[in-house]
Amino acid sequence: MTVANERVIPVVIVDDHALVREGTRQLLQQDPGLDIIGVASSGEEALEVLAKLQPEVVLVDVNLPLMSGLELARRVSENWPEIHVLIVSAYDDFAYIVEALDIGVDGYLLKTASTKELIDAVHAVAEGVLVLDRQVSKRLVQRQRREPETVSSLTPRETDVLGLLAQGQSNKQIAAQLELGTRTVEGYVSNILSKLGVTSRTEAVTHAIGLRLVTSQSHEYDAR
Repeated sequence: MTVANERVIPVVIVDDHALVREGTRQLLQQDPGLDIIGVASSGEEALEVLAKLQPEVVLVDVNLPLMSGLELARRVSENWPEIHVLIVSAYDDFAYIVEALDIGVDGYLLKTASTKELIDAVHAVAEGVLVLDRQVSKRLVQRQRREPETVSSLTPRETDVLGLLAQGQSNKQIAAQLELGTRTVEGYVSNILSKLGVTSRTEAVTHAIGLRLVTSQSHEYDAR
């Protein structure tokens, strides 16, 4: 179900194929709550467009010429953290997914997604929800299941923090929601990584999804 929202979300589409750009534009324009304010065919062009137009959401293809879509996502995260990045890719390779999440993208959707799923995903990331295509989520779950589960050692508060990490929230946002100090949250995150035997927030998120600490409704989009 498309998210009902009175405000209009400005969107930029980045893809090196003209037919894909135009097709994506036409699909998104079916929703009056989305306004396609610009397009770009490369990472370099996208940086100029984003600097000028400052959209709320940018759709990025992984396979771009010269500068990859993931590098573009990294630049966006560094320069305009308020812009939500939704990767829309033909690739469900685990390495791409992990790198994208490590960069801090707001969503990873496959190009097999339906119009409804794509529109829903744009609305979701604009609201701060981490969106993962169902097939992408399955890959993360399969990877997590091959590793020993040590989540039982987490305290209830650490479990809460882990769940919020998996929603893409920053330490500052978690602190505000749980009414804790930022340094306290940093301590919880450090403990979580240590107890799970992982070295990054991305790996911690993988555990959270695999152990159903994150609801499938919020984080998976069925692209069948």
